[in-house]
Amino acid sequence: MAKVVGFGDLLVRFSPPGYQRFLQADSYEINYTGAEANVLVNLALNGVDTEFVTRLPQNLISECAVAQLKKFGVGAKRISFGGDRIGVYYLEKGASQRPSRLVYDRKYTSFATSSPSDYDWDSIFEGVTHFHFTGITPALGPELPGICFAACAQARARGILTSCDLNYRALLWDLETASKTMRRLMPLVDVLVCGREDSEKLLGVKPESKIVHGDAIDREAYAAAAAELTRVYGFQTVAITLRESFSASDNNWSGMLYTGGKAYFSKEYQIHLVDRVGGGDSFTAGLLYAVIHGFDPQHAVEYAVAASCLKQTIEQDFNLSYADEVEQLASGQASGRIQR
Repeated sequence: MAKVVGFGDLLVRFSPPGYQRFLQADSYEINYTGAEANVLVNLALNGVDTEFVTRLPQNLISECAVAQLKKFGVGAKRISFGGDRIGVYYLEKGASQRPSRLVYDRKYTSFATSSPSDYDWDSIFEGVTHFHFTGITPALGPELPGICFAACAQARARGILTSCDLNYRALLWDLETASKTMRRLMPLVDVLVCGREDSEKLLGVKPESKIVHGDAIDREAYAAAAAELTRVYGFQTVAITLRESFSASDNNWSGMLYTGGKAYFSKEYQIHLVDRVGGGDSFTAGLLYAVIHGFDPQHAVEYAVAASCLKQTIEQDFNLSYADEVEQLASGQASGRIQR
């Protein structure tokens, strides 16, 4: 039976109601989130055994955050407690030609001040089959790159499948440090997930597109880039999310999966966005669900992209879509008609 461990930060999201700007807001909506937590919530919602590993302060807000994970079935027995702060981010949702804006308050948090002694990977990895982290995690504190490396090395020694979403965040660390850190970690990763630009920025592999106008996607270029990433770092699978952004409200969304020397592309969805935050995490959750359930590569990429498409129609960061809903969309039922 599969068991997935996710390692990362758990934080609070504050958003003005609807599409208000920060300057307009008299109140803020609150929810709890984190890249790895977002992945685990959707997996747990669909019956996968999950466990979240993080470090939090011992206070009422942390209790609320953990309760939110437990509500959806995510395990929280491996959370370490210490320090004084939980991370926060503020999101101003964009619309039409106005982009979304995000402000982080994540310095000196309990997770950012983690030390290696906070995590007993021998114990954490007992009975675990899959390990997931993102490029956000090593960005958050001075000890976290080494902690991530230790976790990945332990996972590799145990034969645990390790997945990583590059998730470069320029607001969290500079590109040189990020690239050096992630290149050191990549040989210990089995499944890589990245956006269209992340592989170039962090790993030095650029899709050499023949298309020079706009945001259009050159499939051959992305397949070649995935093949090069596989050659350099030894990945079993490379998955790339492909977003064409026409405005903050309307995007085209698709994806590519490269495995076994072959590239597989999903169908493309035209999405009128409700909340795009967590879109990449929901893609990763869909991909891991597909891997765990033995989907063939084409089915896997169709499932992952459909899952992410649905998430971007849901408020807040979690993808609260069930597997049967995802399969319906992936199989072509995209009209949005009422299900009676």
